[in-house]
Amino acid sequence: MSLSPVPSPVAAPTTEPGGGTRQAALALLLRRGEATAADLAHHLQVSVQVMRRHLRALEDGGLVASSPAAEGPGRPSNRWHLTAAGTAQFPDGGQQFALGLLESIADELPAETLQRLMSQQATQKAESYRRLLGQGSLRERLERLVELRRGEGYVAECAADADGQSWLISEFHCSVMRIAEQFPCVCDQELQLIRSTFPDCQVERVHWRLEEGHSCGFRLSPRAGA
Repeated sequence: MSLSPVPSPVAAPTTEPGGGTRQAALALLLRRGEATAADLAHHLQVSVQVMRRHLRALEDGGLVASSPAAEGPGRPSNRWHLTAAGTAQFPDGGQQFALGLLESIADELPAETLQRLMSQQATQKAESYRRLLGQGSLRERLERLVELRRGEGYVAECAADADGQSWLISEFHCSVMRIAEQFPCVCDQELQLIRSTFPDCQVERVHWRLEEGHSCGFRLSPRAGA
């Protein structure tokens, strides 16, 4: 059960025919990692032929690429995914400045000091989140968190877990991804941030883009008696 839809990429408006459908296709590929033309056509409510034309146009623009995948007898289907240029259509939140600043700090300070500073920042951010989230139910607070994260440049969503008790936060575009690639400790800070924001939950990381997959994810399970 998804609480809110994934937004379309924040890219320059286009007057090209089908520009809205192409942006929606980029957003869907960001969320799913990969999909066939038939999958995309079904979700975007266009014909497969039209969807293939849009995908070819996006491929010509360097935003998507495809690879054949056998899905039963017959001709293999192409599965489409975003290229680095396609992912770059989503906002980066000033990563270049922050990355340069972290590199300068890392050159001047011991690793332990950098880790301590980042932990302090996560604690302060969690305090801010808790004030903004208020005292509602876990679902209400998660909905509000997703809204806040999207305002910070993330493409995030939240859904009930299959166990019927826990919730999953998925982030398909991370506004600090380029920073995390050079400073993985940023991801530890993110985990600490979610845990401090929801002290009434057990929080674990279930997906991590730096290891595999196309999203980062956290499972939040209410603590007994919370």
